[in-house]
Amino acid sequence: MIRAPEIRVIDEDKNQLGIMTVPQALALARDKGLDLVEIAPQANPPVCRIMDYGKFLYELHKKEHEAKKHQKQVQIKEIKFRPKISIHDYNFKLKHVRRFIEEGNKVKITIMIRGRERAHPEMARQIMDRVLADVADIARQDGEIKTHDWASTVLIVPTKTGGKDAKTKNQQSSQKEVQDNSQQKGAAQKSQQEPHSD
Repeated sequence: MIRAPEIRVIDEDKNQLGIMTVPQALALARDKGLDLVEIAPQANPPVCRIMDYGKFLYELHKKEHEAKKHQKQVQIKEIKFRPKISIHDYNFKLKHVRRFIEEGNKVKITIMIRGRERAHPEMARQIMDRVLADVADIARQDGEIKTHDWASTVLIVPTKTGGKDAKTKNQQSSQKEVQDNSQQKGAAQKSQQEPHSD
């Protein structure tokens, strides 16, 4: 409800109609089949606009939805390693770390320490250093490495352009690999078709 005795009115085309009483503005809005909406209650006098309120709400919600849609949701992913991890498992987990970074996410690296491994903390540190080195082209360490009895952890974040550049590089490498395979296949077929002299 508009409580001010007088208001500044703007029409549906954003033209200034001047200052008038609320009943006058309401009558003007009704004549156009529109609504009178207070858009600046703190102004002196308050500013109201003649508009289709339902359409206004629809456009407002649409803009909010689009803003949320395009807003980048940064998440923290966690990947766990063990000091005695096999090469296959290490490469598998590292692939996930790199993918998360390339998607713009932060990644928490956790080196799990159990049983007798606690007597050799340097083993966990070696794995940690190895991971950090293997993602140095697309990520950087954020904060210090935290060491507990059960694990060592560190947070890594994408560099400003590292993730994007690495993703592009990976796509180019994949395209080149497909092209090379096609060329090799074509060369092999050509070799088979050529007659052999005895």
